[in-house]
Amino acid sequence: MPPSVELVADKGYDSKALRDWLEERGTKAVIPPRKNRKVQYDYDKEIYKQRNIIERMFCRLKDWRRIATRFDRNIKNFLAAVALAAAIIWWL
Repeated sequence: MPPSVELVADKGYDSKALRDWLEERGTKAVIPPRKNRKVQYDYDKEIYKQRNIIERMFCRLKDWRRIATRFDRNIKNFLAAVALAAAIIWWL
């Protein structure tokens, strides 16, 4: 599987080792630097703003107790529950 073009993460993942590893793979790091970092890296702010869409999706899925607690031990049942919840969330 080819590496992804970009990796979007929050400040908690701001480390030189991760950035170097991503660069070796050919992946662009879209990670805002911490305020106390001596070398302030640039990042694409427009792409980083889109991160909240994924965060909100996970938040809405976690409203479903069965999904948040991973009640189903069988992966097929769990993915079916996620698909069902996603369809209902999209419908509403």
